[in-house]
Amino acid sequence: MTDRLASGSARLDAVLGGGVPLNGINLVMGRPGTGKTILAQQYLFHNATTERPGVYLSTVSEPLEKILRYGQSLTFFDGTAVGTRVVYEDLGQRLNGDGLSGVLSRLVQLLRERRPSLMVIDSFKALRVFAPDDGAFRRFLHDLAGHLSATQITSFWVGEYDNAEATEAPEFAVVDAIISLDIEHVADRETRVLQVLKLRGSGFISGKHAYRVSSSGIAVFPRLADHDDGAAYHFSSERISSGVSLLDAMLSEGYWRGASTLVAGPSGSGKTLLALHFVFSGAEVGGPGIFATFQENPVQLERIVQGFSWSLDNPNVELMFRPPVDLYLDEWVYELLELVERTGAQRIAIDSLGDLRMACGDEHRFREYMYSLLQRCARKNVSVMMTQEVTELFGVTRLSEYGISHISDNVVLLQFLRGDSEVKRAITVLKTRGSAHDQRIRQFEITREGLSLGDQFLPEQSLL
Repeated sequence: MTDRLASGSARLDAVLGGGVPLNGINLVMGRPGTGKTILAQQYLFHNATTERPGVYLSTVSEPLEKILRYGQSLTFFDGTAVGTRVVYEDLGQRLNGDGLSGVLSRLVQLLRERRPSLMVIDSFKALRVFAPDDGAFRRFLHDLAGHLSATQITSFWVGEYDNAEATEAPEFAVVDAIISLDIEHVADRETRVLQVLKLRGSGFISGKHAYRVSSSGIAVFPRLADHDDGAAYHFSSERISSGVSLLDAMLSEGYWRGASTLVAGPSGSGKTLLALHFVFSGAEVGGPGIFATFQENPVQLERIVQGFSWSLDNPNVELMFRPPVDLYLDEWVYELLELVERTGAQRIAIDSLGDLRMACGDEHRFREYMYSLLQRCARKNVSVMMTQEVTELFGVTRLSEYGISHISDNVVLLQFLRGDSEVKRAITVLKTRGSAHDQRIRQFEITREGLSLGDQFLPEQSLL
């Protein structure tokens, strides 16, 4: 099936393999408040024309006046189009008076008189109670589907169905596509997820996809899952500086361009500072960079960087601050990828992974997203540095609970060590993929110039 109907949202159409089937029957299911009505109207206003209008039919679940009142708050709602290319009609009175036969008669009349290109029935589930028995409702479905199939029209049946009804209700067998909208709860956090349960004769992106509902309609963030398709890409042999010259020496002249680096350590050990060194050192040589943070707002971060003679006004540094409250990992990833495209960023610093992990209720999904993000950056030769806080102040034994150290090209450990009767900071390069590195534990200090490496710890100094 190649003919598709676009939604006006490129990412939603991508999930649907290009769009819903043109001239097909589509069922939009979900609990109240998930955005079913908004999605149906989004399709309507995006595709209806004066010659081939769209018809929106309400039944007995929600008054038409209420649908119109809330519809006017949507940016895609065009008041001048109502009555011409978008027609609203309430079937409630006819349904109460004449039942399903009266509804079917009116639908056939609308098809003949209006010749619509789209038709929405909301709520379709409410029609079922007006059938005297299951047999009568099945006959209604058969007759309705027959009239719709004989006409070049795309229809949307909207209803408050749950997952159990998807295997029992007869309308699910009739439709060509099923789009499920749902709200998942993890602790006190809510995440809206869209899932394609059926798309006749077509492929689609499987799994659950986060989405948000706003005055602009439904914005979908497709599940980020990069499979290894075997396609080769050029991996740069260029080395780039970490921003700390002595650390570059430990790394055999810096990181490979396009490599990913995990910087792990306890709170206050210097992870954020090392990430800032990474971004600003690239900016100094003309390489655009992105500093993505969740804890320090722009005012707080500006105070930090000014203390080291940097500035967020640097045209080669883009700050991407997103508070961890109500954060969608899916949305954040797409915003980051779009920012990379817009700025031509060569370096990305993510501070920190713990905040991203909290935004995702599923550990496997989190690892899948991070793997896919790093793969996309590697193919573009964009270097990524990620910080990860560990809980142990002394004698760090675990780096990451999410397996990120396994998919990182480089791993740098910052830790506090006891030496000469005082706490000192230490740095160790634990891993550099495809490159030699200095494995010694080195002291470092934080000065006004940033991170400054010192000597190797002596044998008599305690490293635990």
